[in-house]
Amino acid sequence: MSRVIDIFTENNDYQRFEVLKRNRNKRHKYNEFFVEGVRNINELMKSDWKIKNFLYSKHKPLSNWAKDILSHSRATYHYELHGDLMEKLSDKEETSEIIAIVEIPEDNVSRLRITNEMLVVVFDRPSNRGNLGTIIRTCDALGAQGLIITGHAVDPYDSETIRATTGSFFNVPIIRMSSPNQVQNWIDGLNGTFPELQIVGTSAIGSKEIYYNDFSKPTVLLIGNETEGLSQKYKEMSTSMIKIPMGGSASSLNVACATSIILYEISRQRNLGY
Repeated sequence: MSRVIDIFTENNDYQRFEVLKRNRNKRHKYNEFFVEGVRNINELMKSDWKIKNFLYSKHKPLSNWAKDILSHSRATYHYELHGDLMEKLSDKEETSEIIAIVEIPEDNVSRLRITNEMLVVVFDRPSNRGNLGTIIRTCDALGAQGLIITGHAVDPYDSETIRATTGSFFNVPIIRMSSPNQVQNWIDGLNGTFPELQIVGTSAIGSKEIYYNDFSKPTVLLIGNETEGLSQKYKEMSTSMIKIPMGGSASSLNVACATSIILYEISRQRNLGY
């Protein structure tokens, strides 16, 4: 059973929770992150992620949903916040009933659930939290088995990123790697298991339209930075470079839109068998 602790003022515990929401360095120092929102918490409860704490208001009556979450909680501590502390802490327009504090898992490729229909997305230096959150959601919807983030990038554990995933965050393994070289080493280790493995790069000036690429093979899909596209190292790693054919005056698409289109084409080919 979770131990209940009262918080009456903005004490050290409260300040730690508050800083998890806004400070990347503190999140990774404490190895914890901040989760709110009904769908996010519902998906969190279905997952095997480690929940450290639940926070809720001492004075506001809880809904049956919130009571059910707390009654099935596997958190170590429940914190009852007095006064307006919950309102100050919540990032939502209508104050959240409950907030979860969750442990950040290890960045280990063993978390990737690789199958014979392997599909892993690599996102090179994402710079926008909303784009990253949307791509995580699309990976969940269209069958990617994991997402690797490389280079200097926004933090996937930022509350804005998690909110943009609307719950998918807890269903897609997300691994951070420092560089393309680390990705290359991981790929080299897969070649024995997946001899047909293809590394597909993406570019507005790629040499092949997406529907001409055979996605029935095990695939690592490389997605570039919003402004600069794929780094040269990733281009050199790619066995093919694909593009989305476009008309009109647009020369490129938002990276989240483009990734959604490509993942849909992969799903279409695999579901239809061509």
